[in-house]
Amino acid sequence: MRATLRWAHSDLRTHRGEALFLVLATAGIVVSLLLATALFGYATNPWQRVFTQAHGAHVWLHTGASADTGKLSGIGDVESVAGPYPTASTTLASQGTRASVELRGTPERPSVGRPLVTSGHWLDPADPDGVVLETRLARALLATPGDTLTLPGTGRTLTVLGIADSAEPRYRAGEQPGLVWAPPSAVRNPGGQVIGLRLTNPDDTDYAVQRAVTALGAGAVSEVSTWKQARAEAQGDNRLLGQVLGLFGLGALVAAGLAVHGAIGTRIRGHLRDISVLKAIGFTPGQVVRVFLLQHLAYALLGAVAAAAVIQGLGNRIPGRLGDAVGVWQGLPGHTVALFTVPVGAVLFIGATTGLAAWRAGRVPPVPVPRRAAPLGGRLSGVARRALGLRLPPALVLGWHRAFTRRLRSLATVARLALPLLLIVVAMSAWTTIERFDSGPEQVGLPTTLTVHASGLADRDARALLERDPQVAAAYPGVEVAALVPGQTATIALRGLGTRADPYPYALAEGRVAQARDEAVAGQGLLDLLDVKVGDWVRMTVGDQPQILHIVGRSIEPENAGRVISTSLDTLRENDPGLGPTLYELRLRPGADHAEVADRLTEAGHGRLDVHPVPNPADGLSPLRGVVVGLIAVLALIGLIELLTAIGGTVREGERDLLALKAIGLSPRQITAITVTSTACTALAAVVLGTALGTPLAHWLIDHQGSSSGIGAGIAQGPSAALVLLLGAAAVTGAAALAAVPASRAARRRLADTLSAVA
Repeated sequence: MRATLRWAHSDLRTHRGEALFLVLATAGIVVSLLLATALFGYATNPWQRVFTQAHGAHVWLHTGASADTGKLSGIGDVESVAGPYPTASTTLASQGTRASVELRGTPERPSVGRPLVTSGHWLDPADPDGVVLETRLARALLATPGDTLTLPGTGRTLTVLGIADSAEPRYRAGEQPGLVWAPPSAVRNPGGQVIGLRLTNPDDTDYAVQRAVTALGAGAVSEVSTWKQARAEAQGDNRLLGQVLGLFGLGALVAAGLAVHGAIGTRIRGHLRDISVLKAIGFTPGQVVRVFLLQHLAYALLGAVAAAAVIQGLGNRIPGRLGDAVGVWQGLPGHTVALFTVPVGAVLFIGATTGLAAWRAGRVPPVPVPRRAAPLGGRLSGVARRALGLRLPPALVLGWHRAFTRRLRSLATVARLALPLLLIVVAMSAWTTIERFDSGPEQVGLPTTLTVHASGLADRDARALLERDPQVAAAYPGVEVAALVPGQTATIALRGLGTRADPYPYALAEGRVAQARDEAVAGQGLLDLLDVKVGDWVRMTVGDQPQILHIVGRSIEPENAGRVISTSLDTLRENDPGLGPTLYELRLRPGADHAEVADRLTEAGHGRLDVHPVPNPADGLSPLRGVVVGLIAVLALIGLIELLTAIGGTVREGERDLLALKAIGLSPRQITAITVTSTACTALAAVVLGTALGTPLAHWLIDHQGSSSGIGAGIAQGPSAALVLLLGAAAVTGAAALAAVPASRAARRRLADTLSAVA
């Protein structure tokens, strides 16, 4: 044991930098995996906790005020019913901020879908104008218990009594109205009612919805929402962040394992004589294997323990959503198990790759086999000889020859070095895709910046008021209604935007724009929901009126999980001549500040315009930028480990050629240039391979994520050619710079040392 420890200590002193990089890389990998675990828990468990404690309803049906909802309690699989509650759509304003809301008349605290009050108290019968706000709505309105809210254009005010969590779909500006619980007397002009159904078998939600709609009549149901939609919306960007961290964490773990495997293999080839001496003095093959295995397990264990300690002690102090996720995750039942399992799994994986490489050390014979002399690692190829004949610099030709002479070993080195570079290219693609949503939103389904709802204004007057602003380039009239899909199991968003004379500029990823009557474009989420494709006809129901449309294109739809079908306002008017626009999508001029334009329009409308910015998915992905930077740093460390290994192997393999190179007249500087050129060629090959494979892989991964989220494929944006060239130049230049010092030392070794190395 003492001899084993002395060998390990001596090896550590010789390879301090490599050991440090391995510890840091392992720590970064484990941190990524633990953060991914925390984000997955944060994405799912808070909503599940609220749903369970609130005894949540699995289905919410919005119906007309005259619908006979008493029939629903007799449907099979319905365990209990919440409501019906009268509802009214309106707008609330507070501290200069407006939000579209649904006022829900609630005479008493529900037993199904019960709001969980987190601040203030529940409704008080003695206060007819007191309301309780859903948490996200309260955050958007900057409202706290005791604040006063106004209803623009009515002169009414409401007082915030409390704030509550709900398992229903949460407020999203421009997409989902916020939920406000109020006494029935506060809902003065109800436009409908809502009823919640709690099911005995949640897996049969679609069938239950179909039976409920059939019982009420399709014309009575205006909107359907289910617990699955609410859960998916609550998970949202947190689950995506977890997937990104998990994917890159696992990729980095594989890259680190391969780097360790390559490092040990290279060191074994360089220490064959030392290993033979160890065996000659009594070391068994198992002891030799344990030397390498325990040494690298110690490095990995140190990094893993450090990462777990940092996440446990400081993880909840990370700014933003990551810190919140870690704080919630630390309170979950499975937190301790995950905190132990993830680091142990990473250490065991690195140990497995280490053991495979160390096993070769155990097979080294006690008597070293003399290495066969060969000119510069092998006979010069015809290309190399012709290149020398053309008077190309010998260092360049011999360096290229040394890099690729041993094909199997050279390919393995290039592949190990290319893996972290490939993952870096994927990470850069994720960054540039997020930037695309900010720099070119019109390319990813966001051609407009503001959404305006007008009340008390005719279409002509509203458009004139909007287009009068100098920063408004175009105002597209439109309407959005909820439509029942065939089978009556869910509702989708049916939009009519623009006219045939002034069409709405959709971002199409497939097919063509809708031009003729009854033509439409649809999002990927709708195509998946209905199991249709571009070119099919679809039938839906709006109230009691059917609408049949021909899908001629697939648009990129960031809203409503892509469950959107869009046509022109003219097409919808053909089915309902009295239909008028209820909203306007505004496209601003380049450089316009949307906040200033919104303020001007709100002031010019004198309370008749409700202006909201169009939601941008990139706003919720801002933490991903910091994650990408951290992942690139971890991958760069792993690449550095592999690069140092390749340099060490190249220098050692060049020792036996040193005498021959000096004999033919090459100077130490030229001999150094051979090693530097060999390393640079290896790095260049890895850059080319990593970029060639990473770019299509990144597009596939990002587009696959876009399709699964409903936005649709076609959003991926790879890094620019200049950025890729900069990455390649940095990798090749860095490799050459790192190789220069050890190559220079090896070229100036004493003759006795060189003879000893060759022996």
